[in-house]
Amino acid sequence: MTTEQIYLNYIDGKWIPSVTGKVTASLDPADTNDIVGYVQDSGEEDLELAVSAANRAKGAWRKLSGAARGDYLFKAANLLEARLADIAETMMREMGKTLAECKGETARGVAILRYYAGEGMRKIGDVIPSTDNEAMMFTTRVPLGVVGVITPWNFPVAIPMWKMAPALIYGNTVVIKPAIETSITAAKLLACFEEAGLPPGVINLVTGDGATIGGGIARHPDIQGITFTGSNKVGKQIGQTALFRGAKYQLEMGGKNPLIVAADANLDLAVEAAISGGLKSTGQKCTATSRILVQASVYETFRAKLVDQVKRLKLGNGNDSASWMGPCANERQRDTVLSYIDKGIAEGASLLCGGGVPADEELKIGYYVQPTVFDGVTSKMTIAREEIFGPVLALIPFNDLEEAISLANDVEYGLSASIFTQNIGNILAFIADMDAGLVRINAETAGVELQAPFGGMKQSSSHSREQGQAAIEFFTSIKTVFLKA
Repeated sequence: MTTEQIYLNYIDGKWIPSVTGKVTASLDPADTNDIVGYVQDSGEEDLELAVSAANRAKGAWRKLSGAARGDYLFKAANLLEARLADIAETMMREMGKTLAECKGETARGVAILRYYAGEGMRKIGDVIPSTDNEAMMFTTRVPLGVVGVITPWNFPVAIPMWKMAPALIYGNTVVIKPAIETSITAAKLLACFEEAGLPPGVINLVTGDGATIGGGIARHPDIQGITFTGSNKVGKQIGQTALFRGAKYQLEMGGKNPLIVAADANLDLAVEAAISGGLKSTGQKCTATSRILVQASVYETFRAKLVDQVKRLKLGNGNDSASWMGPCANERQRDTVLSYIDKGIAEGASLLCGGGVPADEELKIGYYVQPTVFDGVTSKMTIAREEIFGPVLALIPFNDLEEAISLANDVEYGLSASIFTQNIGNILAFIADMDAGLVRINAETAGVELQAPFGGMKQSSSHSREQGQAAIEFFTSIKTVFLKA
């Protein structure tokens, strides 16, 4: 698969270089002197090869039983599990989060594959009573055909798996375009499917820039479904393109996720959840805590506890077991985060800690940003409204729960939200009135179990759901059958 650290596209069951002859370096964001390897900088001809291969393979793949397709996923899961350490280390070097987080994510990828392998034995339709007593009426589900998968760099194992696994088990073939920053991790994932024996063309990998390959997937007439996770700007472009040509599309995009801390909350647990939900993975999660709304009577106590704990966090290379938080994934993302911090200061928020790049000499070779906490934030400030995708927390006081929920809902996003309280009335009001696809009580905003539906409201998604049995809704179409002898 590799020659002198050059990773290839995987098309029609073969590892091949791009037609362009160009490659792009993958750099370690914790040490930009470390070149992880080189990946293909592909063009439209490479995408055409991949789509053609997937198109040729789709007929035979859909005719296999769900159980037979599940066997392939089980084998791929076992191979991924056997290679967990290597893939986790590659992920760490490509996108920067700690090795422990990378191992946990890779293990989740194994679990996702096994879960969907079992889905091959579940029902795919229902019998419906007919008004004709001599007829039978029922539904069945059929695959879309070729599915384009476009994934981000922040979860380079879990997100591809929770898109590819259901696409495959429900009988679709796949063309995946991973983020260029984590394309080596993607190549190692595809090797697991290859060695599991998937027929040529069932799954294809094309690496390259988003405009060429991602945009090409959205435009291609032979791709019947597109599943995307990434920014709102790109997601909307993909959705508009797919809508214009009549393709099915699924978009998971941004979040500006609130954590509400009521006066009766366990403050220590709430602080722990705020830090874990907001700063792990360097805040680079769509479900990361971004705004912390704290009831006025406990605001100062919570603030003091939070800042004290944040100041103790250790930044460093993810391969150091003492490191709690790694760098931003790339230079562009680091600069974006720093620009938002500057906006917060310029608009009058008070910087309680962090706010820049660390002074440590050993960290200057990476894209590090200090974990940052702002006070004096109003709901109209940029840092309270726009997704930062970095280690920045904004503290906002409130007087009663009605005000808190109003503030929490006063953004364009609606992905996840959480509340810390012991009051059942508060809990029920939060569940009923919070505009978010995922609500969590006495738990951090980040994280959802793989067997549960995942997706957002408002501008956070195209309103379909990923993961769990809900995935069948996107990756298949319903066919209604009326049968009369």
